[in-house]
Amino acid sequence: MPLSNTGSILASLTQLTQFNRTSVLSNRVKDLSINEFICLLDFITAEFQQFLRAIDALNSEALETMLDQIVDALTLKIGQILQADRTIVFLVDSEKNHLWAKVNHDDPHTSKNLRLPLNVGIAGRVAVTGQLLNLVNAEKHPLFNNQIDGLPGYSTQTLLCMPIFSSSDRIVAVVQLLNKADYLPFNQDDERQFQDFASSIGIILETCQSFYMAARNQRGASALLKATASLGESLDLEATLRSVMEQARKLMKADRSTLFMLSKETNELWSKIPTADEMKLLEIRIPADRGIAGYVAKSGQTLNISDAYLDDRFDPSTDKRTGYRTRSILCMPVYNSRAELIAVTQLINKEKEGSFTPSDEEFMQAFNIQAGIALENAKLFESVLTEKQYQKDILESLSDAVVSTDLQGKIVTINDAAFKLLGCPEDLLHEERVRQIWEYKILDRHVWEIFPIDTLEDRLIESLRSGTKHYVPEQTLLLGIADSPNSEGFLPLLAFPNPEDNNVYIPWNEMQRESDRLHRDRKEVQPIERSVNLTVNPLSNSEGKVRGGLVILEDISNEKRIKSTLYRYMNPSVAEQVMALGDDALMIGERKEVTILFSDIRGYTTMTENLEATEVVTLLNRYFETMVESVFHYQGTLDKFIGDALMAVFGAPLPLENHASMAVQSALDMRRRLAEFNQQHILENQPHFRFGIGISSGEVVSGNIGSQKRMDYTVIGDGVNLSSRLESLTKEYHCDIIISESTYQLCGGSDRLIVRELDKTRVKGKSKAVDIYELIGRRSEGIDPQTERFLELYHGGRNAYLERNFSEALNYFQQAEDIRPQDKPLLMHLHRCQSYLETPPPESWDGIHTMMVK
Repeated sequence: MPLSNTGSILASLTQLTQFNRTSVLSNRVKDLSINEFICLLDFITAEFQQFLRAIDALNSEALETMLDQIVDALTLKIGQILQADRTIVFLVDSEKNHLWAKVNHDDPHTSKNLRLPLNVGIAGRVAVTGQLLNLVNAEKHPLFNNQIDGLPGYSTQTLLCMPIFSSSDRIVAVVQLLNKADYLPFNQDDERQFQDFASSIGIILETCQSFYMAARNQRGASALLKATASLGESLDLEATLRSVMEQARKLMKADRSTLFMLSKETNELWSKIPTADEMKLLEIRIPADRGIAGYVAKSGQTLNISDAYLDDRFDPSTDKRTGYRTRSILCMPVYNSRAELIAVTQLINKEKEGSFTPSDEEFMQAFNIQAGIALENAKLFESVLTEKQYQKDILESLSDAVVSTDLQGKIVTINDAAFKLLGCPEDLLHEERVRQIWEYKILDRHVWEIFPIDTLEDRLIESLRSGTKHYVPEQTLLLGIADSPNSEGFLPLLAFPNPEDNNVYIPWNEMQRESDRLHRDRKEVQPIERSVNLTVNPLSNSEGKVRGGLVILEDISNEKRIKSTLYRYMNPSVAEQVMALGDDALMIGERKEVTILFSDIRGYTTMTENLEATEVVTLLNRYFETMVESVFHYQGTLDKFIGDALMAVFGAPLPLENHASMAVQSALDMRRRLAEFNQQHILENQPHFRFGIGISSGEVVSGNIGSQKRMDYTVIGDGVNLSSRLESLTKEYHCDIIISESTYQLCGGSDRLIVRELDKTRVKGKSKAVDIYELIGRRSEGIDPQTERFLELYHGGRNAYLERNFSEALNYFQQAEDIRPQDKPLLMHLHRCQSYLETPPPESWDGIHTMMVK
């Protein structure tokens, strides 16, 4: 038999009992028949079952799936009613100021959560203003952001974006409809038709969000209850103990509760307590043997004090600092599992100016046992968190790009260095809107789509399957950066070259319609080329099973540029050694024993004045190329080009034991190469080259020298200046190679080299005289008899000249003149001897000739 006017029985009981505390249900059932009573029980049972299902839903994460289905159904039906090709429902997350939606694209199995700032794109503007936007040519609208309002590979023509309000006129969602059927624009009838059911949808969505919040709060309350019931399982020391101490304060009706931690390192008790106005927390530290808490910490005894100011152990200094008045105190020790005192709990001021009872002590004793366990767990957890943060800090501080992936190779985390490697400007990286969109576009994508490096996909998949580690050096990463306009200015856009046409770039490496692609020749994109060392490692769990991948990309672009630069200045093997030493090999100034070689073209201006500029450059490049090859062959370093001259260093930046010999061999090789060079030019009817080389050895200072904006590696010192002067002296003496006494001796003197002593000269700017020699050749190669006879006569005359026997010297020099009548050093000595025979030099004369030109 059915009951009349049953309605919701439990709801009616709730309403009635608000005014009448008598047993309403008892009055109702007393006159019911058995059948009616059974029927009533069925109604009540059904309602309770509904309540239980609601509670189960609140405690179950399945509620979120149910809410997703409701939103999906509404999205589908709205699109059908308004004949839209695509429909997106953005829900408003007012707590985080975000819009979020689930976009299915063409395949529902590839749905992707989209979360955006409230102020981005057209949907963001409608969510902020509450005003609908009906656009006929959406992509040309200034608010349209193709990365947000568009879809990959989809052309948006017409767009209708409308807000949905709750019953309290709060915007709960934004509906965005794309491309009405038959290429028609959305009209006012569409807007009115939407308004017919928008309010109902708003209530439904508001209710869904309320259910979601209730479910979240319910689960939070359950978690808090579990943490309170089993304090020993808690891991969050600060949050859990603060919450449970607050519950202890309420249960025992105390005014304040404090947990003092014991620091054995400083022998202090410390805590954070609120000030009198409770506006902020104040950290207090007291000696571990001072005051009430100190006494308990030292003795391990419980103190239950009715009037704190009557107890000699009470220290009122904290009250004076905080402005608080302490009356009654219950202070008890907290021990860990090893019976070591680790903290002290303190309840202050029982309500109604009463005292704490023995039952309060019993409760706190039981509580403190659990608190001790919680402290141990929390300290362990704190150390884990510290280690986790430490590892995170290390990750962010790494200069290498680090990307972690899941088992499908999709990106899970990415550090700042990886963003920088991809070209995201460092000054924009920390802007929230830029980072959010970059993370949205990069996270949950296959790592090889964002880092399209050859073999990365194959190596990562192999690593995920078998735990194999891979290291692949010097890989190339090609990408580009463009500016994409939006409502807040320009957003850096990541793009990658199309494998079929390297002049075309695909934004975010997502295949879109042709009009969205970028073109390098139109200067729409700035190409970037990176050189990286690629490392692929598996990530394992505690059981040793692979749970993801780790991709590390070491940017060696700068290193390769440096290496390329060094290859232009020194032998590749020497350059590799310098690179291995690091920056310090070039940046730090050092004193070194080296040999300096200066080489200059003779008569360069006259030789090239009839040539075109392009011919001059081509000719010089060919000449310097063969000269530099000689420097590199003998492990020299090209310091610099100075017009038509070059300067080379032997023994820096890397030490070279036989630097003088290497420099001399390089000069002799240059002489040979120049002869071959000129022979070729004679055949080509081109100018004949001559050079002068000056070589000197000594101590110099080497290092990177210059300004903050431009620095060059070079050497400075007397040895450099002398070499430059010797090169100039080749013009005076009409010979091609002059070496200093220091270089001559370091090469083994006459045992190794055939030289002609030109003079003992004091070069301009120097007070000390040096012996200078013309380099003839190596002793091992020998010389022709005529040259040997000439040198014998010349040296005989030179020795007599230095002994002031000018008539004998003149005789030697005249015999040598018969062999080489145009020899400039010989003619110089003949002229000096004749002059000194007419006017003898002073007794202090030492044979030194002072040069007045550089």
